[in-house]
Amino acid sequence: MDGTRVERGPATYEGDMKFQGVLFFPVTPFSADGSLDEERLAQHIEAGVTAGAGAVFVACGTGEFHALSADEIERATHVAVTTTAGRTPVLAAAGGPVPVARDHTTRIERAGADGILLLPPYLVNAPQQGLVRYVREVTAATSLPVVFYQRGTARLTEATAAEIAALPSVAGLKDGLGDIERMHRIVRAVRAVPGTEDFQFFNGLPTAEMTASAYRGIGVELYSSAVFAFAPEIATAFHRALAEGDDTLVATLLDEFYKPLVELRDEVPGYAVSLVKAGVTLRGLDVGGVRAPLLDPTPEHRDRLTKLIDRGLEAIHA
Repeated sequence: MDGTRVERGPATYEGDMKFQGVLFFPVTPFSADGSLDEERLAQHIEAGVTAGAGAVFVACGTGEFHALSADEIERATHVAVTTTAGRTPVLAAAGGPVPVARDHTTRIERAGADGILLLPPYLVNAPQQGLVRYVREVTAATSLPVVFYQRGTARLTEATAAEIAALPSVAGLKDGLGDIERMHRIVRAVRAVPGTEDFQFFNGLPTAEMTASAYRGIGVELYSSAVFAFAPEIATAFHRALAEGDDTLVATLLDEFYKPLVELRDEVPGYAVSLVKAGVTLRGLDVGGVRAPLLDPTPEHRDRLTKLIDRGLEAIHA
């Protein structure tokens, strides 16, 4: 990157950051020497957009944010922006210590993204007002809308969530805790704040389809789909079935694809990313392995993943 901000072409989506459909979290491809593979990232993103992605969240959790340099995040964002060419919103992740997160936001904005997914503070446990301060200080470095990711060290009370939602740049909250009662209270508290009618909530749990029905029950219909990265046909079919009330297909996919996928995912820490990346390669685009400290799936686990993908595809074509 040469430091020049990328100008977007005419957008074909509404520019108010109102999301719909399946949210796509691409993996980050690496070349044989371990470097960022921009060409294959572009191919991966193009395939997702063509498959109907509602938004592209590049260099986020599934994209190994934890293992990327600030320069790589900026370059990956630039690839996503140029590849999507205004067809769908592009967001990228920022996080870590405040100075680092602010640098991320500057780079992401310079690369032409439409928004930022702000990850929690690194490692340290903070009081509630400290979390508000963190979001306020990071968002002050950018004019882009920000979605805050509640997970790990960031566990918000409903009062704190409402205060963060009222900050000028904050446009959404993504939940990675899975505490439905807490999230229900947060949704109700935020909705009670004037001016937050367009604030958006996301189910950000790994393999979010497993909990999508429960989140819909508390008013959270958006979710991130890691499966979309390697099996967009399955992810899209599930999303459509859920929206249209096709309980039979929803149950079939949960029982025969998503549940066994989660069971495989839970056998090894980090497989929430590693299996997704392996799945992309299994479907025909070699995106390389994962960076440390993650490990690539074993041959046995890759075989099991292959069979699961085949079963999922059979289910949607039955």
